[in-house]
Amino acid sequence: VTGASFVVFNGALKTSSGFLAKSSIVEDGLMVQITRETMESLRQALRDKQDFRITCGKADTGDLKEYVDICWVENEEKTNKG
Repeated sequence: VTGASFVVFNGALKTSSGFLAKSSIVEDGLMVQITRETMESLRQALRDKQDFRITCGKADTGDLKEYVDICWVENEEKTNKG
């Protein structure tokens, strides 16, 4: 679990790169590089207020993957008010 001050979603990852998605820590935030198709799905999920999971890592390996989960919550009392 990584806490971040901001998240950047970059939809320019090429499918020919061999990655499903890539995540990296940038300063005190998180950058997630995704394909155009995943970006379209993410945008729709945000419009519909649905949870969304991005699987990061190489497409052709069965190794341990990283996940970026976008979750909607009912209780906003524990969110950052600043």
